[in-house]
This record gives sequence, C-alpha cells and structure tokens, in this order.
Amino acid sequence: MNDTIYRGASAGGAAWPGPRRGVCLVISAPSGAGKSTIARALLGSEPELSASVSATTRAPRPGERDGVDYHFLSDAAFSALVDGSALLEWAHVFNRSYGTPRAPVEQALASGRDVVFDIDWQGWRQVKAALPADAVGIFILPPSVQTLRTRLLTRAGDDAAEIERRMRAACDEMSHWPEFDHVVVNDVLETCIAEVRAVLHAARTATSRMEKPSAP
Repeated sequence: MNDTIYRGASAGGAAWPGPRRGVCLVISAPSGAGKSTIARALLGSEPELSASVSATTRAPRPGERDGVDYHFLSDAAFSALVDGSALLEWAHVFNRSYGTPRAPVEQALASGRDVVFDIDWQGWRQVKAALPADAVGIFILPPSVQTLRTRLLTRAGDDAAEIERRMRAACDEMSHWPEFDHVVVNDVLETCIAEVRAVLHAARTATSRMEKPSAP
C-alpha cells in the first residue's frame, strides 16, 4: 500500500512536501512555575531546537559569557538595535534593557531549526506580532496558587514581604494565559515536559510550515 502511494506521488500525483520552516516556541509562566526547567529539558533532548540568546545592558555576572549567556551591550548599542527594528521583542526592567535580536532567529527559522524563548507575556505579544506564522505560545500554570506559593517559599530565601510581591506579580502574569495558543499545567514535571514536547512536534508537522511544491 505504501509503495503504491509513493509510486502515485512520484508519477505526477500529489508531490511530497519540501523542507519545513522552523518553529518559534515561546514558553511563558510566572516565576516558580518551571518554565526554565522545561526549556532546558527540551534543549537537552531535541537536537533541532536551540535557545534564543538575549541582548542586555546589564553587566555580566561571574561565569557568564558574551554571546553564549547574553549579548552584553552598552545602552547606546541597545538603543541602536531598537531604533533599527533589529529586536523581535524588548523590555526595560529594573533600569536594565533586555531584548531578542531578530536576525539570528530568522536565520534559524529559515534553515528549518526551531528556537525556544523563555519570556513573559509582553514578550510573547511582540514575538507573535513580529512572526505571526512562526510563533507558537505555551503558558505554564501551576496546579494552584497555593502550590506556587509553596514553591516560592521553598526555592527562595526571601522574606514574607518579598514573597507577597512575587505572588502579586505571578497572579498578574497568570491572568494573561488566554492570550497564548496552549496552556499546560505543571503538576508532574515529566508529564508537563511531555505535553510541551507534543506541542512542538505538532507544530513541526503543520502543513503551513512545509515548503509547497511548485506548480507544473
């Protein structure tokens, strides 16, 4: 049966799709929901997936490498990228600027490589507007607000006031989950990773991402 289908296609029937375009996978979540852990798990098991390297105006921390962890830029250099529309998304946070250079991402997508972003809902809006046909957004939710609070208390050595500040920020962040294409609840980490991987694999096989054959 498969051989018959193949011969029919090669003899002038439906042509096989050409190379696919890459997926721009955006993973967003409140602090403590596990998005960085999920992204690292995918990067360690998906050879066609790479991480976007952000640009920032903050100083490097010990052990960080320019071009690997971040592109460390001056305020003037960062502003030039913004003015030249060379960033897919950017934001000013705590007197420092962060953004994603457009060219490396577009080159990766054109070559059929996927790129994962670990950014907030505002970054998702900008990436979706810049690359509407390529961007796939997943929002990670905790099983409950109380679970998130417990995770923050366990992970951070912050005082009660700081925990409350983080919780208010997290609740605001979670209110934006309907803006995304998919939502996944991170109750069991391995299950959550598998569900996010399933979204990535489905996006790779979308016909809209395949190169269409030329008309005879």
